[in-house]
Amino acid sequence: MTTAQPADGGERDRLQKKMSHFILLFSLFLAPAFADGGSQKSTQNLCSNNVSHKRQKRDWIWNQMHIKEEIDTPLPHHVGKITSSVRNNNAKYIIEGEYANTIFKVEETSGDVYAFERLDREKKAEYELTALIIDRTNNRSLERPSKFIIKVYDINDNAPVFVQKVFNGSVPEMSPVGTSVTKVTAVDADDPTVSGHATVTYQVTKGGEYFTIDDSGVIYTKEPNLDRETKSTYEIVVQAKDAPGFSGDSSTATVIITLSDINDNFPVFKHPSFHFKVPENISVGGEVGRVKVEDIDEPQHRNTRYSFIQGEFRDTFDIVANPYTNEGIIRPKKPLDFETVAEYRFSIEATDPTVNLRHFKPGNPRSISRVTIEVTDVDEPPVFTKLPYEFKVRENHAEVKTLGSVHAEDPDAAKRKIRYIQRRASPNGDYVRVSNNGVIQLPKPLDREFSSSYNITVAAVEILEDGRLSDRESHAHVHVIVDDVNDNAPELVSPEEPRVCENAAPGKVIIRISAVDKDETSPRGFFRYLLATEDSNFSLAENYDNTANITVKYGQFNRELAKFHYLPVLISDNGDPDLTSTNTLVISVCKCNEKGNFTFCEERAKQVGVSIQALVAIFVCIFTIIVIALLILLRKRHKKDLSGLGRNVAEIHEQLVTYDEEGGGEMDTTSYDVSVLNSVRKNGLKAEAAPSLYAQVQKPPENITPGAGGMEMMIEVKKDEADNDRDLLPYDTLHIYGYEGAESIAESLSSLGSGSSDSDIDYDFLNDWGPRFKMLAELYGSEPSEDFVY
Repeated sequence: MTTAQPADGGERDRLQKKMSHFILLFSLFLAPAFADGGSQKSTQNLCSNNVSHKRQKRDWIWNQMHIKEEIDTPLPHHVGKITSSVRNNNAKYIIEGEYANTIFKVEETSGDVYAFERLDREKKAEYELTALIIDRTNNRSLERPSKFIIKVYDINDNAPVFVQKVFNGSVPEMSPVGTSVTKVTAVDADDPTVSGHATVTYQVTKGGEYFTIDDSGVIYTKEPNLDRETKSTYEIVVQAKDAPGFSGDSSTATVIITLSDINDNFPVFKHPSFHFKVPENISVGGEVGRVKVEDIDEPQHRNTRYSFIQGEFRDTFDIVANPYTNEGIIRPKKPLDFETVAEYRFSIEATDPTVNLRHFKPGNPRSISRVTIEVTDVDEPPVFTKLPYEFKVRENHAEVKTLGSVHAEDPDAAKRKIRYIQRRASPNGDYVRVSNNGVIQLPKPLDREFSSSYNITVAAVEILEDGRLSDRESHAHVHVIVDDVNDNAPELVSPEEPRVCENAAPGKVIIRISAVDKDETSPRGFFRYLLATEDSNFSLAENYDNTANITVKYGQFNRELAKFHYLPVLISDNGDPDLTSTNTLVISVCKCNEKGNFTFCEERAKQVGVSIQALVAIFVCIFTIIVIALLILLRKRHKKDLSGLGRNVAEIHEQLVTYDEEGGGEMDTTSYDVSVLNSVRKNGLKAEAAPSLYAQVQKPPENITPGAGGMEMMIEVKKDEADNDRDLLPYDTLHIYGYEGAESIAESLSSLGSGSSDSDIDYDFLNDWGPRFKMLAELYGSEPSEDFVY
């Protein structure tokens, strides 16, 4: 409701409020009893008491508006009335807002509000509208707009509805009565502020003998012995309806309840007995067979344990449960032997120690079955009677040839003979052997310092009836331990090159020495150290820990007399027998400063000379070289005297072997000394024996008669001259190729005898190149008029 603000002070404000309250009460309670005219007159009379000198107060007046939902009387339904204190014959009431002029309409002159549709509170419970009063002549507002609300009353016209059609629940089997299973929910769309309109009650209409439900929708067990193995799922129907005394409408929903498993059943063997066959060579831990049980609980609650209850073979076999299949797997704990035991019989039981005894069902908690295992015979490899084999022998014992033997037997009934073969050896080599009958032999004495133990792998193989070896074999390890014999003397170990100052004081420790022995350490004590000579400027003191100190005895060394001192040291090993070695310790005498630090030492490499043996070897080599050189010279001189050639032979040879000169042609008369050849003839040297430099190309020698046997005769003459002349050096000769024989139709094959007519190329231009090319011009340019000699 809207009122005008007064113009005067506080007293006027208080009077205004009282009048407003009065008018409101009048409009709510008395106005409906009067007619419209009477109402307007009463309002005018009341307002006339509140006259202001400035202007008349105007105010909105209407009933509080409420309407029930789903009214079954004819439309429209009267909702209420809006009224204003404005007095104007042209006043007009209008409404605006939500669903104005559609669902709700107002009578323009009276202000009565009507609903032209049946209202549903569950769809919309309130409507907010705005009331206006305007002048119908000019549509001007006569009063400020005022908002009002129309509320819809609930009549409880809706039944409860479940939030889902199907509910699921779970409860362990064998649960006690009153165990909560699940909760269902139904919703009533009516007004919850009205007592009883939105109250929901539940009940089980199907399956009530097993389950019950309370007013909050929680479902509980009603039966204590719900067994999953009997029935695992229950489907019940629950109903939701209004509170008693109301409409009684209801709805239903389905609830599926599953019983979860607990471990409340013992396993039972599927068969009263089991029979298995297994070969005797099955490996230890291998699978012999599987016994099966039935446990009606779910897999996560199957914890079967197997055990032996009768039989003497619980030490031979073991039975364990497979965690996935719950089967009992039988495995051998030791090797089986058909020849010893061919069949095993025993009883086993199956039980579950994790069964919940509170829900234990009547019956035997143990299940028993009989097991028979039949062992079948197979061809097995030989079996060694002793493993491993170990032998001992003293090192370097030449008299010991045999250490012992290995032995294997055929475990089968055939009892075949056995042959022994060596497969591997460590260290590699022919140090230990095995014979065909298993005897361990030593081909040569063993050296402990090379290896303290020797190992071989021996294979035992059966010999078949046809003489062949079986492909099945077994192996044995043979270990030979070599006992030590004291056959090595200690050896000196010097960690560094010993040095001493030439002005060293007596008692000065020069070096600590130690020794090593290839033999085993003697149990009788440490090494013994002793100087081989007493007339030296050094002394030795043992430390009794296998070391000794070399100290200065008198002091004051003279480098001019000796820059190195060779000190012989005797080292004994206290063995049996006692072995002693002599070791030379080379001590350098050095110059030192005042603090005793070495400033200069002679290098040992410069002082150490060559041994006598090396010197002898060097002199022998030098003497041998000299003798060989003298013999070569004498032989050459002897051959030179026999040849009689002297200096000329060398000159001839020098002339003949010069091939890298082209020569100056026929114009050159200085390249070769022809007098040398003449001197050869004068000294009796046969021209044919020396290499011939020139040969006739076209004319054959005059002393050879042309004919069928001319060439053969010339070859024989040359052969005789070469065979009978033993004095000349073996020079090669230049043979004559210009002569082809009397009967050769090809005549000469030499390219020098070819004419220029045989070629298509004109070589006459060579005549213009000067005297150096005259020979080529004559050879290739025109037909030669005379024979050419090369």
